[in-house]
Amino acid sequence: MRKITNINQGWDFTKDGITQKISLPHTWNGLDGQGAEETYYRGRCVYERVIPSFEGRVYLEINGANTVCEVFINGVYIGSHENGYSMFRFEITDFINSDMNVIRIIVDNSENEYLYPQMADFTFYGGIYRDVNIISDVDRSHFSLLDMSRSGIYITPKADGRVFVKSYVEGSSKGLTKEFIITDAQGNEVAKTSADADTEAVKLLIEEPVLWNGMKNPYLYTMTARLLRDGEVIDEVSERFGLREFRFDSEKGFFLNGEHLKLKGVSRHQDREDIGNALTAAEHKEDIEIIKEVGANSIRLAHYQHDEKFYKMCDEEGFLVWAEIPVISKFSKKKQDQAKFMLEELIRQNYNHPSIYCWSIENEISIAGAASGLISGISELNNIAHCLDSTRPTACAQVTFCPISSKLNEITDILGYNQYFGWYVQTVDGIDKWLDDFHEKKPNIKLCISEYGAEGITTLHSAQPVQGDYSEEYQAYYHEHYIKALTEREWLWGSYVWNMFDFGSAKRNEGGVRGRNNKGLVTIDRKIKKDSFYVYKAFWSDEKFVHIAGERFVDRPVGAQKIKVYSNCESVTLTVNGEKTELSGDKIFEFDAVINQGENVITAVSGDCTHEIKVNGTDVPNPSYKLPEGGETFVRNWFGAGDEIDPARLSLNDSLGEIIFNPEVQKLIKNHVGISLDMPVLKPLGKLPLKPISKIASKLGAENYISLANQFLQTIEKEK
Repeated sequence: MRKITNINQGWDFTKDGITQKISLPHTWNGLDGQGAEETYYRGRCVYERVIPSFEGRVYLEINGANTVCEVFINGVYIGSHENGYSMFRFEITDFINSDMNVIRIIVDNSENEYLYPQMADFTFYGGIYRDVNIISDVDRSHFSLLDMSRSGIYITPKADGRVFVKSYVEGSSKGLTKEFIITDAQGNEVAKTSADADTEAVKLLIEEPVLWNGMKNPYLYTMTARLLRDGEVIDEVSERFGLREFRFDSEKGFFLNGEHLKLKGVSRHQDREDIGNALTAAEHKEDIEIIKEVGANSIRLAHYQHDEKFYKMCDEEGFLVWAEIPVISKFSKKKQDQAKFMLEELIRQNYNHPSIYCWSIENEISIAGAASGLISGISELNNIAHCLDSTRPTACAQVTFCPISSKLNEITDILGYNQYFGWYVQTVDGIDKWLDDFHEKKPNIKLCISEYGAEGITTLHSAQPVQGDYSEEYQAYYHEHYIKALTEREWLWGSYVWNMFDFGSAKRNEGGVRGRNNKGLVTIDRKIKKDSFYVYKAFWSDEKFVHIAGERFVDRPVGAQKIKVYSNCESVTLTVNGEKTELSGDKIFEFDAVINQGENVITAVSGDCTHEIKVNGTDVPNPSYKLPEGGETFVRNWFGAGDEIDPARLSLNDSLGEIIFNPEVQKLIKNHVGISLDMPVLKPLGKLPLKPISKIASKLGAENYISLANQFLQTIEKEK
C-alpha cells in the first residue's frame, strides 16, 4: 500500500554561490519581488537534501516549483517540468539505493520566450513554494501516478445521484480487480461496485442523493478506489466530490441546482507580504475566512493553478471557483505547446473538485495586440478543454479595450471582461453605459465582469477624494458605484472584485508604493480591511454590522462634512460628540456632521452592532495623506497599448476635433477641470490629425503616454 512522506524540512538552498538551511515552502523573491529592490532576482537556484531508501516503487512529488524545474538523484538527471503552478511527479525507484540519496532540484524563474507567463501584472516568484513528498511502498501495479492527475481517478457526478468514474492503472492489470465505494459525509456506505482492472469506466448510483449546494450546503461524498490482487488490496486512493448541476443564461444569469444565484466574487492571488507565494495551510485558511466574512460566494483564482489545499477548502466551504491558466497579456505561437500542457495539468489535477465551475483559457491576451495565430491558438485551447471535460464551460477574460465585436468574444462558452472605468479610463458611471451597450449588441453572450477595481492605499486620505488620488476614500466611492451597477443587472451572471488582497507586482511603482498592486479590499499582510471591504460586506453578508468609514483618516478638516457608515442593518444611529442622528437606508448611510477642533468621538450603533472611531479636527492638512513628493500624479497602466483598434471608438488615428468635441470627452474634462471645450477658438484645430504628432512623440520617448492615451480613447464610442 502506498505511503506518503513529507520532506519539506532540511534543505540546503544555494543562490549566487551562498548556501543556507531552509524549509519548504520557500521562495527567493519574498522581499525583492515586492519592492525591496529595484529589480528582483530571476535566475537559477539549487535545492538539495538527503533522503533514505524506501520500499516498493518510489515517486518524488513536487506540488509547485516556479518556473522550470530539473531533478537529479545521486547526480543522475531524472527529468524536468515547465509549469510553475502545478503538481508533478517523477519515478525515482531505480535511482535510490542507500540511506544517503541526494536529491538535487534546480529551479529557474528566468525570462523564457517559450513559457507563460512572462508579461503580467504580478511577480513571478521563484522557488519550491509548495509541499514536496515521497510516495513509496507502491505496488508494481497501481492507480496512475504519472498521468498528470492526483489519483488516477476521474469522477463525473450527476445531480440525480448517478456517478461515473474513469480510472487508470499503471503496470500490469492482468488478474486484478477494481473496487469503488462511495461513503457519505458521515462515513456511511451509499454505493459500491467492482470491475476487472482493465475496465476504464464504471457507474454507481446514490439512491437518496444530497446535492453540493454552494455555501448553503457544501455536501461532500468520498469515493474510495481499491486495486485488488487475489482479494488483497494492493493500492487505494480516495477523492471527495459533490453532486451538483449548473447552467448559464444570457438573460437570467447563473443557476445552481436549478436555483438562481448571482455570483458575488472576488479574485485572489496567492502571495503574502515578505513570504511571497510560499504559503502554508494556515495562510490559505485565513484567506478563506476573510473571504467568507466579506460575504462572497465565488472566487476567481487568478491567474494560474492554485494550491490543492485551497481548492479543497473551497469545496468544503461551498465557494464557486473560476480556475484558469496563465495564458496572459501577450500571445505567442512559441508558447502554445506549453499552454496546452498547462491546461491539461489544470484540468486533470482538479477535475474532481465540485467547487470549480469553469476552465478559463486566457486573460487579457490582446493587451499586446492581435498577434499572428491568436484566434486559432485560443480556439485550440478551448477545444482541448472541452475534450478533457465536457461537463464544465470554458471561459476567458478580455482586456477593457478589446472591441465588443472581437472574434475573441465568440470562442468560449461564457465570457468575462476586465473593466476599470473610473480608474484607468473615464469615470465610474462609464461601466453602466458599457454594460448596457454590450448586452444590447451581444444579447446572447453570457457575460460577467471578471475584474474591476481601484487602488486604495491605507495611508492616503481625502475629505474630497478624486479619481487617481490613490486614497482609501476614493477606492470606497468607486466600489459603491460598481456594486450597485453590477447588482442591478440580473442578466449579468457574476462579477469579481480585483482584488481581494493587495499583491506583489514587481513592475509597479505608483502611488508612493513600489512593487505592489494596491487594489485589494484587504492589505497584503491581511491586517487591515479597507473601507471598500465593508462596502461589499454591507451588500453581500448576512452578518449584521456597522462600520464608520475613515477610521484611518484621523486628521480631518474642521467644520461641516459627510460621514459614511456601511451597514447591512435597516437603520443606523450616528453620534458625533454627543449629537445623535438616526437614518434609515440601504447599505450606505451618509450623515451630515460637524467636526470640532481637537478630538472628536464618533459612534455608530444599530441594535447590538457598534463601531467607534476618534478623529482629530485641524485646520492644518496632514501632508502624509497626500501622494509623496515625486509620486505618481496620474494613474499609470503597467501594460502597453494593443494594436487591435476598434474603428467605432476613438483613437489617435482620429482628428483632434473628433476627440475634443465628443460628448463623453467634454463631460470628463468639465468634471475634472471645470471648463467647457466647446469654444470658437478651438474650431480651426478640429481637423488637425493626431497620428503624425503621436509618431513624433514616440520618437521623443513618450511611448507610454501615447499608449495610455490610445487605451483611454478606445473606451469612448464615436458619435453616431
